[in-house]
Order: sequence, then structure tokens, then C-alpha cells
Amino acid sequence: MGNPAGVKRNFDVLEKRRLKAFKLLNAGVPQAEVARQVGVHRQSVSRWAQAAKLKGKAALLKAGRAGRLPRLSATQKEQIKTALLQGPEAHGYSTALWTIGRVAALIEQQTGCQYHPGHVWRLLRSFGWSSQRPTGRALERDEKAIARWKKQDWPRIKKKP
Repeated sequence: MGNPAGVKRNFDVLEKRRLKAFKLLNAGVPQAEVARQVGVHRQSVSRWAQAAKLKGKAALLKAGRAGRLPRLSATQKEQIKTALLQGPEAHGYSTALWTIGRVAALIEQQTGCQYHPGHVWRLLRSFGWSSQRPTGRALERDEKAIARWKKQDWPRIKKKP
């Protein structure tokens, strides 16, 4: 059965399902019927029953957090976010562009924690940031002349239906 691809597991719901199965097994309900009632494969119920027999109800409780613990605390993340919002120039860079390498250097400078530049994007995504590219504009660009052209010349030149 399992979860469809991309769907995160809800550990509280999974634990409740195992404990419901444990209660049914203790009431004398056959494993196949328990599997139907809780919506899992019969082999899962068999595995749970074996674990409960060896270690009791505690074997069916959730194990806690899955995966590696985060390297940065919530306060460190806020510290980094605040530093990023100040802009690169406030941290000694000559341009107003945050690159992955610059962000990795900032994280190390602020927290002492080294992030590989290839993984910095995960942190930025958690802040709700996305990849942006500055618009390339000529230094000689004359905004007033462009506005005048759009307002006066373009309507005159444009084809009429």
C-alpha cells in the first residue's frame, strides 16, 4: 500500500493505526481481519504482532524523527535570513547579487556551519526564495527617451487594423 510518490508520511496517523491493530489483536481478532479494518497488508499486521509479542506495546510506538537532524537551529536560520535581507553590499560584496557561493560563505561566517554550495538552495527555498537573474540593461540606456518613444512614436508607427 504505502504512500504515493511525493506524499509525506504522517507519523502520528501511522502510530494510531498500529495501536488500533494492537488493540484488535489483543481482543482476539484474526490478523487478516485486523489488516482489513486498519487498511494495511496482512504481512504488516503480522510484523506488528511479532514486534508486540517481543517488546510489547512500546514496539509499536513511533520512533521519533526520521532522517538527519537539521544543521541550523531556527534562530540561526532567522539570523541568516536577516543577513540576506541586508543585501550583499552590507557584507562586503561589490554587487547587489546573492550567489550560491556568497550565501554559503555567509552561512559559514554567521554560524560556523559549512554548507556545500550545491545544497544552499534548499535553505533558500525554505525561506520562500527562488532563483532570480538580474535584467541586463545597457549603461547608456535613457529611460526618458524610451518613455517618450513608447508614448509618441510607437503609436504613430504601429499598424492599424
